[in-house]
Amino acid sequence: MGVKAVVFDVEGTICPISFVKDVLYPYSTSKVRELVQGVRFPVREASEDDEFKRHLSQFPADVLTDADALLEHIDGLVKNDVKASYWKGLQGYLWRFGYECGEIKAPLFPDVYQRLPELRQRYDLYIYSSGSVAAQKLLLSHCDHSVDRDLTALIAGHFDTTNAGPKTHADSYRVIQSKLSVQPSEILFLSDNHLEIQAARDAGWKTALTVRPDNPPLPPQWRDDPSIISSLDDLHVE
Repeated sequence: MGVKAVVFDVEGTICPISFVKDVLYPYSTSKVRELVQGVRFPVREASEDDEFKRHLSQFPADVLTDADALLEHIDGLVKNDVKASYWKGLQGYLWRFGYECGEIKAPLFPDVYQRLPELRQRYDLYIYSSGSVAAQKLLLSHCDHSVDRDLTALIAGHFDTTNAGPKTHADSYRVIQSKLSVQPSEILFLSDNHLEIQAARDAGWKTALTVRPDNPPLPPQWRDDPSIISSLDDLHVE
């Protein structure tokens, strides 16, 4: 069966893997330090029109006594890579703030700008990322390009670990397939992560393993995989 839907990973596939680590994460930790200067502590339940304080109010009460306690707690979460839901929620707010005020632009790979519109003429396009659906939409609507471009109109749907499941589990791909109403063999998945590629294959999907600049090296047994591409220009959809 021919491909009807193409599903893209984000980091390391259409966007440099360094963007989250070197831009988004540092931005959130820097911006929170700036914004807490205007907060009166201890933080209590915030009004509906103060979104920043509403996110802060979701943190454990014992770190909301003063700014130092809050920032020390956030530093600990970042250092230990703890993905606490309240911190992820605050990060999402801070990133939206940064995108909307022009302090953050997403540096998609150059071939993405040309190939996505071309592919959209023939296939339904989707995103499946460990980043939230909201974060995916922000990234695609604030691209760093010579011509300002919002790519969200090209995407038929978004999936993340909340509405689909972990990306290294085959069942997550079965969940997505059931929502797309196509056969597994009619879906092509692009990712830089070989574990995700294997999970998609286990679910019956077609795959393309993307190798981009600064991506982690593949394990030896994957380096000659016939599906490897280094650009969307190399992608041949059957």
